[in-house]
Amino acid sequence: MAMSFTASEIFEIAEQIERNGAKYYHDAATVCVDKSMRQFFSQLEEMEKNHERIFVEMRKNLEEQTDDATVFDPDNEMAYYLRAMAKSAGWEGKAMPHAEFSGHETPIQIIKTAIEAERASINYYLGLKEFVSAQDEEKLDKIIKEEMGHIVTLQKHLEQLKN
Repeated sequence: MAMSFTASEIFEIAEQIERNGAKYYHDAATVCVDKSMRQFFSQLEEMEKNHERIFVEMRKNLEEQTDDATVFDPDNEMAYYLRAMAKSAGWEGKAMPHAEFSGHETPIQIIKTAIEAERASINYYLGLKEFVSAQDEEKLDKIIKEEMGHIVTLQKHLEQLKN
């Protein structure tokens, strides 16, 4: 059975991913004792909030240009992809998939989880590239590069903490 998604629905998922990421970094900053780590996570939170604003703008621009164009998915590829993303998303605001932050997490644990969440976001955004205009693809590429930059920054912090 073929499924159809509106482009708007696809962007709404991207917006939720960014909200989840912002919440994760906010909660991480809250549980960190170290002031520099709190500041680091707060900066990442603000970046995720900015990404959400960009996706909201992209969705609104798309809705203004079209009557919420439907993305036809005859082989259910997007359906499978969205289902896989739904199963892996939504936990970024927690210490792990089914647990809230306890306050006992180490910065190393928090960073490792954040790296995995950033990777999942990048994978989703790469899939979105098929469905956006050339103008929005440039914005999406910028967000992907920023998310990749988050991974680099997180990895650097992780290595510093391990030394």
